[in-house]
Amino acid sequence: MQPPFTSSVINYICIHFRIHIMEYRIERDSIGEVKVSADKYWAAQTQRSVENFKIGSQTMPIEIIKAFGVLKKCAAMANAELGVLTQEKADLISDVCDEIIDGKLDDQFPLVVWQTGSGTQSNMNVNEVIANRGHVLNGGSLSDENKVLHPNDDVNKSQSSNDTFPTAMSIAVYKQMIDFAIPGLQVLKDTFKKKARYFKNIVKIGRTHFMDATPLTLGQEFSGYRRQLETSILAIENAMIGAQEIALGGTAVGTGLNTPNGYDVMVAAKIAAETGMPFRTAENKVEALAAHDAMVELHGSLKRAAVSCMKIGNDIRMLSSGPRSGIGELIIPSNEPGSSIMPGKVNPTQCEALTMVCAQVMGNDVAVTIGGSNGHFELNVYKPLIAANVLQSARILGQACLSFNDNCVVGVEPNHAEIQKKLDSSLMLVTALNTHIGYDNAAKIAKKAYTDNTTLKEAGVELGFLTAEQFDEWVVPVDMCGDIELGF
Repeated sequence: MQPPFTSSVINYICIHFRIHIMEYRIERDSIGEVKVSADKYWAAQTQRSVENFKIGSQTMPIEIIKAFGVLKKCAAMANAELGVLTQEKADLISDVCDEIIDGKLDDQFPLVVWQTGSGTQSNMNVNEVIANRGHVLNGGSLSDENKVLHPNDDVNKSQSSNDTFPTAMSIAVYKQMIDFAIPGLQVLKDTFKKKARYFKNIVKIGRTHFMDATPLTLGQEFSGYRRQLETSILAIENAMIGAQEIALGGTAVGTGLNTPNGYDVMVAAKIAAETGMPFRTAENKVEALAAHDAMVELHGSLKRAAVSCMKIGNDIRMLSSGPRSGIGELIIPSNEPGSSIMPGKVNPTQCEALTMVCAQVMGNDVAVTIGGSNGHFELNVYKPLIAANVLQSARILGQACLSFNDNCVVGVEPNHAEIQKKLDSSLMLVTALNTHIGYDNAAKIAKKAYTDNTTLKEAGVELGFLTAEQFDEWVVPVDMCGDIELGF
């Protein structure tokens, strides 16, 4: 009996109506068989994670995957050098790792952050991709039953997820700090340094408690921002020392089970050479697996930088508020229209973006703190959470600093007229009279000037505490600023 639809008819229908027939292959692991898309390099353990952890859309950061590429390559090279892996297999693994590092296989790593807390499934995702891609590079087919590389026995040799994932964390986070966090903060610090020098002779009124205080120069005010960023950078650099220790070689619980003698030191040296970064084997690998205190400290330094940037961003937006009904002492660049209904409105959008990023970093720090505190016995099982948050914080904080710098701070200019107006009308200039007529009498002058809506000079002369000439001699705003040389 003729079937109602021949294969050619089915193919025509599929092509005409753009119906895609998914092809699968069977992969096996210790649990059993599972179907995997025929065109994917991953295998059974990755597929099980895809099916079992449908949680959100945040995939494992690609920085972690590329760091895995580095460590798997270096592990294969060390294993070959120590005689536990053939050079041919090591070369094949290295070739695939280079593709991973170069981003050529990014679509082969679909797993989400919210998986096993050890990151085992992402480690196996990398192992499976390397094994299968290596087999194809060697002339084989993904459908072959026996492949030239085994994900566990070859690619994962001398390793455990428990020591590879924290090693990937160290590599990825250290690079992220160098590529994003420190450069962004450094550029912003340098701009504030230039602005502080440029503004050093502009005397303005200071503010404490949101109320008028004694004068300082705009340069001195900006020098405070420079110093905040400088010390934040120093804190990050000091915290990065802990991230230089890598766990690789500890295997399951930090004892180094199933590793050849000297492997840990050798593989750390190879990772350092491969990345050009000062990685070294962890002094105590039990600690390196069970705790991530170094990551907690490092993210704490990012939080400190976020705290500094939050203060700076808020200061700039308040000092530039107005243009006619706010403080208005600074003029910020007009980057884009600020309102869909109010014509001509310009908003401090870069300040807003920076402070939102700071809020996110502060929130991330709570997650990292909780994750770091949950290292139970010989393994911390919040590794993906910690890694994802530290990496995000380093990237967005550095990028936000660059954006704030390039699109706001570089173009900030003083509103000289508004600065002078507020300085001349401030009641807190009366503080200069304390040493001449006493605190109580100076307070009476300030209160009378405020109540009568007159100047300090007029109030002081009327009260008989000084002459007009004495006021002009004693109340000199620039003399109240101390040494206006900034010392840098």
